Amino acid sequence: MGGPARAIPHTTSRAAVLDVIRAAGTISRVGLVEATGFTGATISTVVRKLIDDGLVRETGRAESTGGKPRVLLQLNQESRYAVGVHIDPVGITYALTDLTGAVVSRLTRAGVGPEDPAEITVRMSRQVDALVAGAGIDRGRVLGVGIVTPTGGLHRQPALRHWADFPVADELGDAVGLPVVPGNDATAAALGEYWSGVVNGSSIFAAVYMGTGVGAGVLVNGIPYHGASGNAGEIGHVCLDVDGPPCWCGGRGCTEAIAGPAAVVAAARADEALARGADLAREGGRTWPSVAAEFTAVVRAARRGEPTARALLERSARHLAVAVRTLANVMDLDLLVLTGSSLAVAGSVYLPAIRRELDRAFFARATHPVEVRLSTSASTAPAIGAATMVLQSQLVPLRPGSRLPGNLSESEAVQG
Repeated sequence: MGGPARAIPHTTSRAAVLDVIRAAGTISRVGLVEATGFTGATISTVVRKLIDDGLVRETGRAESTGGKPRVLLQLNQESRYAVGVHIDPVGITYALTDLTGAVVSRLTRAGVGPEDPAEITVRMSRQVDALVAGAGIDRGRVLGVGIVTPTGGLHRQPALRHWADFPVADELGDAVGLPVVPGNDATAAALGEYWSGVVNGSSIFAAVYMGTGVGAGVLVNGIPYHGASGNAGEIGHVCLDVDGPPCWCGGRGCTEAIAGPAAVVAAARADEALARGADLAREGGRTWPSVAAEFTAVVRAARRGEPTARALLERSARHLAVAVRTLANVMDLDLLVLTGSSLAVAGSVYLPAIRRELDRAFFARATHPVEVRLSTSASTAPAIGAATMVLQSQLVPLRPGSRLPGNLSESEAVQG
């Protein structure tokens, strides 16, 4: 049975079937035929091999609709693992995930600084080894390491110019002895949300990422949109005011320069009372270690009822919302997830502001809304997404094509 195979964004029938099972959560062989258009014989052969390889397992039966109950399939989450590494000036975050993208173990260590990149890379390889060993995972089940950095590269930071020509992915691969997949933090965060099932049937999805900077990752029918140089989604450099403050990118009035965490912190420092109240004042030579920590201090002050701190965050949120609306209009988004360490601590301010802006002025609002959510793993999303990059590249490699069909799940198992 089964008609002509549908246009699918995968390089092989195996990849297509595995990705449909991942997206569905639980699905029967009949459901796979309906979802992919492959013949029953093809599905049976592919599923048998996936079960033999330990990637898929049978898990109970669906509720009967009159005939023999269908046997349900799902990913065998403990069959394979991947490691994600997010390199940032603030800290290096490591995440070990299972086949479904669920986090098994994670850790954070000091960020990159003036040290030699080669020394830091060796240290990262040891941390990857320690993460896997500490979780008691057979190293043979680890597919590889995903490594992500801020969009544009670490060398864009003035203090990190020495990273400009350093082949960090190649060096880490040699040191750790596993395949390494490189990427940028915002796109990785978006892919992590997609793989974990948050996105479901969304066709055009974006993750807005705010850590020390501002960016976004965009997925079209489950495929990351990178642009010509991997810099798609740079809403941090959307111009909000042509006469605004200069931005490090060379422009003026960019979202990052007006609304990013560093801009919020600079405005807080310029207010003597707020700087003291938020403990930002540089007294006795003591300084906060990073923009991220200073931004968090401003958020804490706002939560304590400091009106100036609250006003600065609300101003930032309104400006970011306008940049997000621009992205939503250009890409005609139907789902948006807010993520990153800064949105993890200040999401209660930014989420409603972005929702209001899209409800008020999103161009296609009469046709469809844009759903906006806060990520449940916002603080570690890039590291989790980096691991997912490995899972996708190794198990379900994609090519441009049509989206997976929606409503795949056959989850009403009645016997185990």
